[in-house]
Amino acid sequence: MLIDGQPVAGDGRLSVINPATEQVIGTAPDASPDDLDRAVAAARAAFPGWAATPIEERRKALHAMADVIVAHKDELKSLLTSEQGKPHADAEGEIIGGAYWLRGTATLDLPITVQEDADGRTSETRHVPIGVVGAIAPWNFPIILAMFKIGPALLAGNTMVLKPSPFTPLTTLRVGQLVADILPPGVLNIVTGGDALGPWLTSHPGIDKVSFTGSTATGKRVMQSAASSLKRVTLELGGNDAAIVLPDVDVDAVAQDLFWAAFANSGQICIATKRMYVHEDIYDRVRDAIVAYARTVKVGDGSEQGTQLGPLNNRQQYERVLALIEDAKAQGHVFLMGGDVPETPGYFVPITILDNPPEDSRIVQEEQFGPILPLLRFRDIDDAVRRANASEYGLGGSVWASDEDKASEIARQIASGTVWINETRHLSPTTAFGGMKQSGLGVEGGVEGLLDYTNTQTLFRRGKQVSTA
Repeated sequence: MLIDGQPVAGDGRLSVINPATEQVIGTAPDASPDDLDRAVAAARAAFPGWAATPIEERRKALHAMADVIVAHKDELKSLLTSEQGKPHADAEGEIIGGAYWLRGTATLDLPITVQEDADGRTSETRHVPIGVVGAIAPWNFPIILAMFKIGPALLAGNTMVLKPSPFTPLTTLRVGQLVADILPPGVLNIVTGGDALGPWLTSHPGIDKVSFTGSTATGKRVMQSAASSLKRVTLELGGNDAAIVLPDVDVDAVAQDLFWAAFANSGQICIATKRMYVHEDIYDRVRDAIVAYARTVKVGDGSEQGTQLGPLNNRQQYERVLALIEDAKAQGHVFLMGGDVPETPGYFVPITILDNPPEDSRIVQEEQFGPILPLLRFRDIDDAVRRANASEYGLGGSVWASDEDKASEIARQIASGTVWINETRHLSPTTAFGGMKQSGLGVEGGVEGLLDYTNTQTLFRRGKQVSTA
């Protein structure tokens, strides 16, 4: 682990599994409460100095971290594939994307707003760091989603204790080794551990804010834990994103994009398309085009040449996806492909596409977070929007059409934090990203996301009275 700028082995160990082989590839420290206390104490001790560091120096630190990450991308991508499962090309994209996020975040600035400057009085509102941030990153994109938190938290002047997922701790720990000499000791601490570590972190009295990415169910527990001391929270939670495909779309041009909107990273993306509503006039053509392309996509070990989709990351998620497939079979839903999971080593689930299951089926109503996609017919656009919005989630959505003005009109009716037109999953460090309803609280990215790592402070100053004589 990285605590106060030093490597710390800890007393316990966690086994890390390669999801393609189910073999142990290494171990990571299993932090104790004392380890966490040391990390929080280090972050608290480092906070005054880091908060007082000019923001230009903090920007330079983010750029330096990005530089060292890119310089070691080959090593990091191999390690990431071995513990997460995604193909090497996708793992390299995530590593480079993490560096890009740090650099993009470094371009942001904390605004100062002057409200009054007359009659002998001035008032201005500025944004000051909160203190120690406890950050919890997930296993689907462990590096880039950690950078979603590290970049703005450190730029705003906070210090951090970061906990990666116990399923994917190794690459994050290696990044910690690489950047240890860039930051003052204690500014960034990385602790790893099992199921107990998260609740210890979120309830710790030395943590001032919690930033969590993960499931809605876990996010609710995080919020409850943080409430005891009124910690600030940013929660990026689950999604059941709907795509609406209008009848004027160029089917041949968008079929591959529609496929990857749902199946990239084997569906393990919070903003993946989880439900696809296709107008009845083109439903058969879209269905056939997506299935035909899906049959060309190679599923396998991410370390093998040519693999496009890897396994699911962990047994818990694998079994959940299998349960959804078995439910769909039991309910008599029509499978266009997939549905039969091979009994081989690794958490592999074949690409699975269902043909117009009922709206109230589990595969439509639940977030599958795996390589399964229900295709759904619609006739009336208003009905499609209603069905898309009939969810407890509101993270993302997309509209596909040749008439972009019409698509934009429909997109504005979708109750989600982000809606894309003729694309999905594009995010930017300079643009706010967050969810509505049970998809989360707060935002990440952009000035809005940076401000989520600050407290608001207004300064009033009364000078000499201005004579009115």
